Amino acid sequence: MKVTTDGCLFGAWVAKESGESNENLQSKNVLDIGTGTGLLSLMFAQQHFKSTIDAIEIDKEAYEQAKENSSSSPWADKINVIHGDIMEFQPSQQYDVIISNPPFYENELKSGNSKKNMAHHDNALLIDDLLAIIKQNLKPKGRFYLLLPYKRNNEIDSCIAKNNLTIVQKVLVKQSTQHNYFRILLSGKHTENEKEDFITTEITIRNKEEKYKPEFIHLLKDYYLHL
Repeated sequence: MKVTTDGCLFGAWVAKESGESNENLQSKNVLDIGTGTGLLSLMFAQQHFKSTIDAIEIDKEAYEQAKENSSSSPWADKINVIHGDIMEFQPSQQYDVIISNPPFYENELKSGNSKKNMAHHDNALLIDDLLAIIKQNLKPKGRFYLLLPYKRNNEIDSCIAKNNLTIVQKVLVKQSTQHNYFRILLSGKHTENEKEDFITTEITIRNKEEKYKPEFIHLLKDYYLHL
């Protein structure tokens, strides 16, 4: 599976929003839904070395790749890679943090590649299913984080509210200063929690010369070797 720039941006943003790396940082238990290569789990573990992560993946080849990536990392003892369907997953605990890069293209044309369909369409998981799972498995004061296509910006607000969850922050992402928004980084929580102001910001990955922008470099410098 390909590692994408927006996936790396999302992983770095989640790790930062969940608290800066600190030796005295309270440990968190984390659920990574549809871990793919294990990218998000590895980025989180790098910054939150006291935390433990359950990373679940339905596709066997992707699971094996995530398992290999985790095993060869310095955080192998912190990441539990699980081969399974999140719809059938029954954890013994709730989670402080839930992260997911869910299916992008529900109700759109599918390719002839069944693995690509599962990764990007609604074969395995619908957004309403995902939000119900988040609602059930998130601790009362926990936070969830999603990476979504910008075309779902209006739809996601009503989906989240319908599941008695609340958006805390949206970051609207552009590929470059020449492009429109194409992704949303989103954080949320249970509706019953203390009310917070809803924040919307934006980030652009590259400038018009196709060089990384300072805000992107700031988030990714701990992960990219040549920033």
